[in-house]
Amino acid sequence: MIQFDKFTQKAQEAMQEAQSLAGKNQHQAIHPLHLLLALANEKEGVVRPVLEKCGAQPAALVPGSRLVDAPPDGLTLDDIRPLARQYDLCVMHTSTPSFQGDVKVAEALKAENSRLMVGMVGAAVAVAPEASLRASTALDFVGGNEFDFTIQEVAQGWPLKRVSGLSYRLDGRIEHNPHRPILENMDLLPFVTPVYKRDLTVEHYAIGYLKHPYISLYTGRGCRSKCTFCLWPQTVGGQRYRTRSVEHVAEEMALAQRLFPQVKEFFFDDDTFTDDLPRAEAIAKRLGRLGTTWSVNAKANVPYDTLKVLKDNGLRLLLVGYESGNQQILNNIKKGIRLDLARRFTRDCKDLGITIHGTFILGLPGETRETIQETIRFACEIDPTTIQVSLAAPYPGTALYAEARRNGWIEAEELVDESGVQLSAIGYPHLPRTEIYRSVDEVYRRFYFRPRKMLSLGAAMLRDRELRLLAVEPHGVVRVGGQAPEDVRVVPKAFRLVDTRWRRICDSCRRHRVR
Repeated sequence: MIQFDKFTQKAQEAMQEAQSLAGKNQHQAIHPLHLLLALANEKEGVVRPVLEKCGAQPAALVPGSRLVDAPPDGLTLDDIRPLARQYDLCVMHTSTPSFQGDVKVAEALKAENSRLMVGMVGAAVAVAPEASLRASTALDFVGGNEFDFTIQEVAQGWPLKRVSGLSYRLDGRIEHNPHRPILENMDLLPFVTPVYKRDLTVEHYAIGYLKHPYISLYTGRGCRSKCTFCLWPQTVGGQRYRTRSVEHVAEEMALAQRLFPQVKEFFFDDDTFTDDLPRAEAIAKRLGRLGTTWSVNAKANVPYDTLKVLKDNGLRLLLVGYESGNQQILNNIKKGIRLDLARRFTRDCKDLGITIHGTFILGLPGETRETIQETIRFACEIDPTTIQVSLAAPYPGTALYAEARRNGWIEAEELVDESGVQLSAIGYPHLPRTEIYRSVDEVYRRFYFRPRKMLSLGAAMLRDRELRLLAVEPHGVVRVGGQAPEDVRVVPKAFRLVDTRWRRICDSCRRHRVR
């Protein structure tokens, strides 16, 4: 039996406290494997970030594991290679754009330790397990959709043929096990904040619309909406909103406040936190007692009364996917929202003092030059505090991908370039993808270079030294934020920070995904 490394005393105490609060029992490992969780990218010699959706949850299920999130800590692939000799199992979260680079990292780690078992998880391998395994013999297995307990069982030394939700290599052939049943009792998942405390440095993370330092975590998985472009609900989370209990969330937030007294904001990254309004209000009231500042993803249809409850109990910001200013496009993508409701929702948020970070997508089915102009006018009319604009991305496993493939709209297979900038993959006979790409800059210019918006941002900067100045530079877009890149959105390159400390943090995290 392989002995696990001891935690630091502080992290061990935090983990024990979390387990006590959650009332969970550790599963006894029969033949445990020493687990390293990492999300790697061979290009530029960096290892890309791993967050809860990718690695912290399995790490919390496996004693002695280590979660590696290299860019914020300035680690290169050369820094990561020696870890391969210290572990028996490495699980890497991958994505469609990064898969080839991730395979090279897997091969590099395998070269360091030929006995290292290497697996991958994420939507990219979940929807194409056989093709993923055939890409390299360095990969021993790939996980299916919801992989938390799959990885735990592998780490406990279960024979791979007994692990549900796994595809693996055996004697030169590829075997596929039955799918793992979807997790219904989300309270079975342990807290992730002790893993953050043990393995991550929260001060190294920065995202344009959240206070610094912040922490992102989940209170549920899945989304009731049927948006055709959205990857996670269609591949990993499911299209039902499965949630942790209010008590479970409140207990972890109380723990998180003790573990991270320096954190200024918590972000609940559920696909749509407001899918369950009574639960959202109940959680808000518990957070209000704690004096927590928090923000969430929301749909543009939350009623005023609920918004007021949330705001009165510490809500600061809503991240809202408006996507388009054209109703037919919203219908085409099954967004399930009306523009008139979105307008009323935005007015309500402003009346209550809730900040909005609005997101838009160009190039969705039905897009024309005229609808792009409609979206620009709509964004300027509702005037959220900040915006971000992405390009329609046909990720395998989504209805958008199937529709685009069927209609011959996919004009480029690559979704991002070598530096991590999103590319325009979809084009139409009446609207080439190059024009869609150029339109991103137009949206930013027309939105931010209005006198009223420039004055409001300037005034906000005078009030808050930590606020980033959003300025547009032609053809300059990067990714900032903190998660896997499946839902990448293009943001202005000139996210300028107030002092050099902020600039360093932003540069270290700039290729992370923004929702």
